[in-house]
Amino acid sequence: MEDYKNASKHIVVLPFPFGTHAAPLLNIIHQLSDACPNTIFSFLSTQQSNNSNFPNKFHKIKPFNIWDGLPEGYIYRGDPNEPVEYFLKATPGNFIEAIGAVVAETGKPIDCLITDAFYAFGGDIADELNIPWVVLWTAAPRTLFVHAETDFIRQLVGINGSQDKSLDFFPDFSGIRVSDLPGGITCGDLDAPMAAMLYKMGLELSRATAIAANSFEDVDNKVVNMLKLKFNMFLNVGPFNLVSSVSSFTIDDSHCCLDWLSKHKPSSVVYISFGSVATPPLHELEALSEALEESEFPFLWSFKGNPEKQLPPGFLERTRSRGKIVPWAPQQKILQHSSVGVFVSHGGWNSILDSIVGGVPMIFRPFYGDQILNTRTVEVVWGFGLGLEGGTLTKEGTKKALKLILCSEQGKKMREKIGIQRERAYTAVQPKGSSVENFKTLVKLFIMESKLVVCVLCLHLRSWLVHPKSINQPFATLFLDAEQKEVKDAFSDLVFHQQSELKYGFAAVVAPYPCIPSLYSQIVYNFCIEYLV
Repeated sequence: MEDYKNASKHIVVLPFPFGTHAAPLLNIIHQLSDACPNTIFSFLSTQQSNNSNFPNKFHKIKPFNIWDGLPEGYIYRGDPNEPVEYFLKATPGNFIEAIGAVVAETGKPIDCLITDAFYAFGGDIADELNIPWVVLWTAAPRTLFVHAETDFIRQLVGINGSQDKSLDFFPDFSGIRVSDLPGGITCGDLDAPMAAMLYKMGLELSRATAIAANSFEDVDNKVVNMLKLKFNMFLNVGPFNLVSSVSSFTIDDSHCCLDWLSKHKPSSVVYISFGSVATPPLHELEALSEALEESEFPFLWSFKGNPEKQLPPGFLERTRSRGKIVPWAPQQKILQHSSVGVFVSHGGWNSILDSIVGGVPMIFRPFYGDQILNTRTVEVVWGFGLGLEGGTLTKEGTKKALKLILCSEQGKKMREKIGIQRERAYTAVQPKGSSVENFKTLVKLFIMESKLVVCVLCLHLRSWLVHPKSINQPFATLFLDAEQKEVKDAFSDLVFHQQSELKYGFAAVVAPYPCIPSLYSQIVYNFCIEYLV
């Protein structure tokens, strides 16, 4: 444990070990480890997840295995929800036990906790350890917003009510319907483990010191601005497929997909991938196969399963001259290839970002979670993709969608629209770009002196009558006008005149309107970062 002895800071990371959650969190940890000198990261996840995400040892990032919650002798029966539910029952106890073991083994106290946003209990752990809590949101900004506004949505549309009602009471949501929301917000089993976890997440995330998101400022600007008003610090630091320092480890083209693509005309190939978890049922696979065969477009299919058993008899032989089916494909590189003209996808956020970076319009067959909302957002709000009628794959529906995107003027306009998003994404990760600047802010949060943590408490004017003595740590209440100078002067007095006596400086920013405190919070935080680092 020599690395721990030499490190000045120890940060513990708690990923969600299912789907594509752990990999994006590891990506940002790689970036932070490069940017934060003398900092070591302990990455606590299940053995299966760690084996997948740590094929090699990484300097300053150490994996530790936690209990996955599975009973002894457990046999997987094909239901992907079952291991997740067992795991959720084991939390947070398995993490708390592992954190204690890591500290005991390394001899290094924890200076900060980073978790997947799903883990509302991260706030309790951080409070118990008296350390900052930073979370990573790996999905779309719009999905986070509806989870954070669940109670308000339920008040307006009810539970299990009309599915056609619009969410036009939110800015830029007029095209979104109740039926587009993730399950557990207004319908379905609201007490199911995942639904309960996400509901609690929406309630507790305001406690986080900062929320980092795998997104960029202009991808959904109005929603991003609402999130900035709702949370103390909401930082878009993506897309990770453009900024990740670890993506090069996952580029494996052992099936020669890129060479195959190079033999085809620009914007002519159909790329198909439904992610790593779900697969369409057999009758939909048959419909998709028939659509591909009859439309005669060249296609590249990253297929999870056994194509010889799951696809129609003779399909592989009949389409061999213009189709390629592989068990795995380097998706990011494929979507950046000029020959790809459309992406048939499940609608996961990572896949949408890959498509934006590649400038490729999309056709969606969503399955669960945020995928239906993502589909509707891309189709109706952003306009560079299509949802299938009824949300499922049919031969005629798929043929119609493929021809529309690949052969029509409407498809050309979709490529132009996603091309604009592509430019915005690349701009965000350029020097002085919004994601780069947000990442610098995040880094400064981690390299602040650990004995001086400034927490900004945003209060409405009517609730300011909290007596300072009720707070254990030193507390200062700042009554502010709109002048930034007053913030600086007040904080100069608080911090620089009393710094030797303070372990924690608290500032309560009071304003007469609910939308104002977060703006003051950013002013105060920016000042603290600028002058205290």
